[in-house]
Amino acid sequence: MKTYNPARFLLLLCLPFLLSGCYSFSGVNLSQDVKTISITNFNNASGQGPSNLQQFITEDFKDYFQRNTTLRILPQGGDLQIEGQVLSYTFSPAAIQRSDIPTGGNIGLDQAGANRLTIVVQINYTDTKNPTNNFDQSFSGFADFPPSLDINQISQAQIRQITERIIYSVFTKTVANW
Repeated sequence: MKTYNPARFLLLLCLPFLLSGCYSFSGVNLSQDVKTISITNFNNASGQGPSNLQQFITEDFKDYFQRNTTLRILPQGGDLQIEGQVLSYTFSPAAIQRSDIPTGGNIGLDQAGANRLTIVVQINYTDTKNPTNNFDQSFSGFADFPPSLDINQISQAQIRQITERIIYSVFTKTVANW
């Protein structure tokens, strides 16, 4: 017959608190003295894309960090600081294929088999508690679309799929340290 061990029960009860020092089970790896983050409004230096591109990228960054960390978001002066800008927003052929339609010399025409939208975002990251983590780096994401789809037909939801990949990469580099 097993006996009740109050010390074991107390250890099991306190174990989550002991393990929560610098690691959380969501994959975030932050020092205990880091409590806030500021994410400034992104600007669109590319001059391309939808008119609200910088606005929804900024809001998506804030939402992602708020959902996946316990950090409080401040307008400025956070323990962690992210500044960013869209460097490029390009739509170009991703796969060239030769059509079977002959032109004047019995050679088919080269045309896009797919088009690719690529977005590049420059991130300046500052960790006020540990400056060795600071960086200034560009991150990019892309998606391929059928050649029949014009750049003006790409939806905001499709653009967000690209920016979500960028946000995940930035998140991983800044607070997950993977």
